[in-house]
Amino acid sequence: METMELYRGRLIDHIQLVVADIEASRTFYKAVFEVIGVPLGGEGDDHIWADELYISTPDSEAAAGKLTGRHHLAFQAADRAMVDAFHKAGLAAGGKDNGAPGERTKYHPGYYGAFLLDPDGNNIEAVYHGEAKRSAPAVHVTF
Repeated sequence: METMELYRGRLIDHIQLVVADIEASRTFYKAVFEVIGVPLGGEGDDHIWADELYISTPDSEAAAGKLTGRHHLAFQAADRAMVDAFHKAGLAAGGKDNGAPGERTKYHPGYYGAFLLDPDGNNIEAVYHGEAKRSAPAVHVTF
C-alpha cells in the first residue's frame, strides 16, 4: 500500500456559525466539545467559542444580523471510542443522527467517523483517521 500523508495545520484560522437558537447550540456544542477534549474558550449571552469555532446569535456584533446557513465541520478524534462517545453525547444533547459511527473506507483506509446534525442543521462530524504519526498534538499560540 502506498504511504499517505495528510497536512493538517493552519488553513482555517477560524469559523463562525450564526445560529437561530444559541441555547440549543450551547447545549449541543458543550456536550460534544467535552467528549472530544476541546476546552470551552468562553461564552456570553449571545455566543460560545472553543478553539477556532465561534458560535453566535444573529444579534452578535460580528454576525451582521444573518444566519450562516448549512455547513459541514469535522472535529478530529483521538480514537474510535471518542467518535462513538461524540455521537452518543451529541444525540443526548439535541443533535440528530446523520450517519452512525463506522468506517468510511471511500475516504481512505482507517477513516472512522460519525455525523450529527446540530440544532441548526449543520453537519457535524467526529473523525478518527486511524493509526498515524502526528508532528505535534496541537498548535499553541502565545501573544
